[in-house]
Amino acid sequence: FTPGHWKSPDGANEHASVSTLDQGRDRRQQAERYGRAGESLAALYLRLKGYRIVARDLRTPVGEIDLIVQRGNLIAFVEVKTRSADAADVLTTAQRRRIVRAAELFLAHRPEFQASDIRFDLILVGRSRWPQHLRAAFRADD
Repeated sequence: FTPGHWKSPDGANEHASVSTLDQGRDRRQQAERYGRAGESLAALYLRLKGYRIVARDLRTPVGEIDLIVQRGNLIAFVEVKTRSADAADVLTTAQRRRIVRAAELFLAHRPEFQASDIRFDLILVGRSRWPQHLRAAFRADD
């Protein structure tokens, strides 16, 4: 593979300018920055609401969790979606399962939280509006 040149599935040669490939990479990087900024805003929002940040951007072999927060005896596993749409149905069943499995793995390694009340939240972050915190957005057995 050379930049800007590849074979299509039907075997024909196709050309794309390097600048087109760079634009795609730039869009991905911009989306990642936007997502990280949304997670930072969500973390600040939750701290202002009295939550303590236990972990951020937890990656496990079975899934990832954007934020893990605690308030009193409650541990909330929070997925942050940064987008302009207000749709609350942004999590697929597969995404919910991965979050639940990652939460189970986290709890298995952190016995101090095993007796806590558990909740799965969703925070929607969009441009020009306050974060929308959907408490108990889904359950582990969904």
